[in-house]
Formats: sequence, structure tokens, C-alpha cells
Amino acid sequence: MKNISATKTVASTFGVLVGLAGIEHGFFEMLQGNVAPSDIMIDAIGPEQKFWEYATEPALTIIPNFLATGILAVIFGLLVTIWAYAFIDRKYGARILLLLSIILWLVGGGFAPILMSIFAFAAATRINEPLKWWRAHLPDNLRGFLAKLWPGSIIAYVFVFVLGVEIAIFGYPLLWFFDANVTYTIQWTSALIMVVLWPVSIITAFAYDIQK
Repeated sequence: MKNISATKTVASTFGVLVGLAGIEHGFFEMLQGNVAPSDIMIDAIGPEQKFWEYATEPALTIIPNFLATGILAVIFGLLVTIWAYAFIDRKYGARILLLLSIILWLVGGGFAPILMSIFAFAAATRINEPLKWWRAHLPDNLRGFLAKLWPGSIIAYVFVFVLGVEIAIFGYPLLWFFDANVTYTIQWTSALIMVVLWPVSIITAFAYDIQK
């Protein structure tokens, strides 16, 4: 682990997940066919594609066609994924990632991904930087403690993210044990945990790189 930039890893991981989430949204949007949405605010998962009643995945699109929206979401989701994985540490890597993510958001990539891309951008701007502000404002003891939470924090985030997406689409495995309303509540709880893990993953990555 000593030769790995934690900051780059967390930025790249966030970016890849943004892209994959956009692809998943696009897939369901394409399934809704060559029809026009009633508004720019859409549900990526249409009534005929639902595996359970709360499967919707809200999104926004400026393209007045579900099929075209889905195709573009898949294309830009792929671009975001590739860029985040391979090029995020380039000179304009963070800016291009944010630009691609914004376009993905405008063509049906979903709301959660665009929020996550902001954190990916923030982390990417600090790749290979001395992190002077964080070095000055994180006490040594706290910095050492936070560094020990890496890479557990990003692993936990990926786990919660994948589980949250799986529940959002299928409802399972929670529907084996709870009704739809309780499952929906737990789904939102997992979403809040993800929001908390965004800054935690970044700060622990910063602390790890400083300690390294």
C-alpha cells in the first residue's frame, strides 16, 4: 500500500462508480423505448421495468426521448468510467471528469452520481499535491488515527454503494425480511451512510498520503 496514492485511489473510485451508475441508469432508460418523457424530470426505471414498487431512480434529461437519453447516458457513463480509471491524474483530469459528469447528469445519468462526482472532482484536484492545508490543520494524533482508517473507509463505501444500488433496483435481500415501506426506509438510510462516507473517504485518504 505504501506506493499507492490514496487520494488518487479515492478520486478514481468515486469517478468509476459515477460512470457505472450512469450506465445502469441508461440501460433502464433505453428499456423504456422510443418514447418521449412527460418532463425533464424522469424515472430511469419505468413502470414496466420495476422489480418492486419503489424502484424509480430519479434522473434529469434534456433529451426528449427515453431511448436517446439511455444511449447517451451509457456512452457518457463509459467515458466517465474510462477517464476516472485511466486519466484522472492528468493535468486537466479533474476538470474533464467534472465536465463529463455534468453532461452525464444532463442526459439521464441520475442525481446521486452528479453529487458523487463533485467529491470525485474535489479529491482529484489534490492528487500529487502537498496537502499543506490538511497537514497544518489535522493534529498529528488525529491524522494518524484517520490514516489507519484507510483503505477501510473506501472499501466500506464501495460495499454500501453496491448494496444500495442493488436494493434500489431489486429491493432484495431486504424484501425477504421486511415489507416495501421498511425496505424503502432502510434504502434511504444506506444513502445517508454513503453521503457521510464521501468526505470521510477523502479525508482519510489525505491523512494516509500525508503520513506516507
